[in-house]
Amino acid sequence: MLALIAAVAENNVIGVKNGLPWHIPEDLKHFKHLTMGKTVLMGRNTFFSIMEILKKPFPGRTNVVISNNPEDKMPQGAVLYGDLEAALKDLAGKDVFVAGGAMVFAQMINRVDRLYITHIHKSYEGDVYFPKIDPAIWRKVKDEPHEGFNFAEYEKI
Repeated sequence: MLALIAAVAENNVIGVKNGLPWHIPEDLKHFKHLTMGKTVLMGRNTFFSIMEILKKPFPGRTNVVISNNPEDKMPQGAVLYGDLEAALKDLAGKDVFVAGGAMVFAQMINRVDRLYITHIHKSYEGDVYFPKIDPAIWRKVKDEPHEGFNFAEYEKI
C-alpha cells in the first residue's frame, strides 16, 4: 500500500515556517494510529521539523527521508535516500505513508493508492500548500466529522 497522509486547512495551507500552524491532538493521535509499524516517507525539511519537536524520528515506524544533500546525517531509526525513485524502488511491497512536505506531496499525489486527509475547517496563514485533490482521480470513501475538522479517506477512481 502506498498512501499519502496530511492535515490540510480550508485554504490548502499545510505549514508555516517549517512547522504546523495549528495544534490538533486528535489529528496527531490519528496520524500515529494509521502509521504505527509502517514506513513514513518525507522530505528533509519535514523530517528536520519533526526532529526539532520530538528530538528523534517517529518511534515505531521506519522513517525514510528524501534529500539531495548527501551530508545530511540521519539518526538511528531514519534512512536517507538521495532521490524519490530509489526510495520507492526499495520500498515496493511495503506499507508506506507519504507525510510531506509540499514537494513530495506534489510528486506523489497521483502515484499513491489512498489519501488520508484531515480537513481543518479554518484557513491559516502559511507558506506551504497541499496540491489540489482532483475529483476526477479521487473519490471520498470515508468522512468522520469532528469539532473543527474531519478525517477523510480517498481512494483512486
